Amino acid sequence: MTLSASNAILLVGHPNVGKSVLFHRLTGAYVNVSNYPGTTVEVTRASARFDHQVALLDTPGVLALPSRSDDERATMRALLKESTRSLVQVGDAKNLRRTLTLTALLAELGVPMVLALNMHDEAAARGVTVDIAALGEELGMPVLATVATGGEGIGELTASLGQARAPQALLRYDAAIEDDIGRVSAWISHHAAHPHLTARGLAILYLGGDSEVADWLHQTAGEQFAELAALRQAAASRAEGDLPTLLARERTEAADALAASVIQRAVKSSPLLSQRIGQYVVHPLWGIPILLGVLFAVYEFVGVFGATTLIGLMEEDLFEGILNPAFTHFVTAAVDLPWLQELLVGQYGLWTMGMTYALALILPIVTTFFFAFGVLEDSGYLPRLTVIANRLFALIGLNGRAVLPMVLGLGCVTMATLTTRILHSPRERLITIFLLALAIPCSAQLGVVLGMLGGVSFTAVLIWALAMVGVLLLAGFLAARLIPGRRIPLVTELPPMRLPILGNVLKKTGGRLKWYLIEVIPLFLLGTFIMYALDKTGALPAIIEAGEPLVTGWLGLPKEASAAFVMGFLRRDFGATGLFAMAHSLSPIQAVVGMITITLFIPCFASLMMMVKEQGAKTALLMVGLIVPFAFFIGGLFNIALRALWS
Repeated sequence: MTLSASNAILLVGHPNVGKSVLFHRLTGAYVNVSNYPGTTVEVTRASARFDHQVALLDTPGVLALPSRSDDERATMRALLKESTRSLVQVGDAKNLRRTLTLTALLAELGVPMVLALNMHDEAAARGVTVDIAALGEELGMPVLATVATGGEGIGELTASLGQARAPQALLRYDAAIEDDIGRVSAWISHHAAHPHLTARGLAILYLGGDSEVADWLHQTAGEQFAELAALRQAAASRAEGDLPTLLARERTEAADALAASVIQRAVKSSPLLSQRIGQYVVHPLWGIPILLGVLFAVYEFVGVFGATTLIGLMEEDLFEGILNPAFTHFVTAAVDLPWLQELLVGQYGLWTMGMTYALALILPIVTTFFFAFGVLEDSGYLPRLTVIANRLFALIGLNGRAVLPMVLGLGCVTMATLTTRILHSPRERLITIFLLALAIPCSAQLGVVLGMLGGVSFTAVLIWALAMVGVLLLAGFLAARLIPGRRIPLVTELPPMRLPILGNVLKKTGGRLKWYLIEVIPLFLLGTFIMYALDKTGALPAIIEAGEPLVTGWLGLPKEASAAFVMGFLRRDFGATGLFAMAHSLSPIQAVVGMITITLFIPCFASLMMMVKEQGAKTALLMVGLIVPFAFFIGGLFNIALRALWS
């Protein structure tokens, strides 16, 4: 069967069932594949390996349909607006009941489907066996087992796409609800028929309160939509209870009945080691010591090995010992213009400052951090942070789900700002974006902080970390009370703990390093050129002199540190690197105060643009107007306190 280029195949499923891994297997396109929910926040599109004229779409994970959250709405928009040839529902073989709850609703839409029960190896390890053939016969469509991370079942899945069929309906409501569904279906068929989705499926979603379906029907039907709204209101008034709840209950009961008929469970004498580990890391007693141990291991790997051993090899042995002298000799011999020599290899030279900062100081730290971060996310540990953090986050008006964007912010605050769309209310998104901009350092900056303060002492790192946590809680506490709204309880997915897959970790590390080299190096060179221009025009000495009362008086830093804050306006990690380069001339107190201030300083330009995109220019500029003076205020307080304690 040849699939038309005008049609698309959509991958749909719950969060963390392996859709993005499967998407990569089928297309070769890389997306951020992680062992925690909330990775995909927008639809990703690529050509299929098996037919380059076929578009595959990786949709965000849906906890349920009808859609409620931004990721669910994005998936619903794809279903409504794409020219869909077929669906691949990616399900979790360990949790068939939940998978079939979504299948039951997708079946009502009438789109040809294939069901890929992923992670069947983990299901088998837990003693869960699914009768694939019986399930396929009951559903009337292809059902197959896959292990996306190992490539198992991918060939069978590709072959089965030609046999995709609309599943048999699983849902039969009571007579009164069926009558209401029939009336709404008939209206949709007559006034707002969809080219690919059945009127009955749209009717069930509309009666269940799906806002995306309602918007599409309103746009399609125009003024006649009022008749449909009246039908829904009448159906809600006749229902013996909340109508969306009644519809959801039928889906759950149908899924339970079908799952029970095709699942066999072996008797297990004890939980798997991975299950026991997963329980320990969220245990009220053991979870915190494990968390502290994980953080200490990251500190040792990034702050000690990356920032001491690797930087020593890169900066002292390679750059200062070999590359810089050789390049300086070449430039002085080949270039006759003194100003050009200085631009390339001077104090603010594009090579001696820009490339040295980017490659010798930052790259080793970023590489080790990206690798450590990849290990944590691929192991399944990061989503368990949502559980550990949930009670703490209640103090700032959020639930533990907000920890995911914040942890992602340790990689890149810009992308983490985008992933706040996984949060369920505008209030949560606003608070989280503000905290990301204020107190969450990106990977490059965090690496510099760990590298510089790790060279001072572990106590210095601990003071900085406690300062960041304290500021995070204080700012969040105040924001939660100033911004109206209520806290939404935590509902999240806990994937199984597993040994990280080295290939996944290396692929993610490589992808993030590629992003770093492409995005950051040009900005470092631009920042270096700006510093050179400011220095040659006399503006930089003037700025340093103007900032001296604040920098030397209030923060207690050398006046040259003003230049680091000037660089920080371009990128915070560039500013932090400026302080790092001064480490030999800073006392332990100055190092801690400088890093606290630069961490709280204005977010990078890319993050600012993303804040404008997500919250609007007025809100973004208001955040910046609060963050800059607050950063200097907190830095000065720590300068006073630490000098009083250590005097």
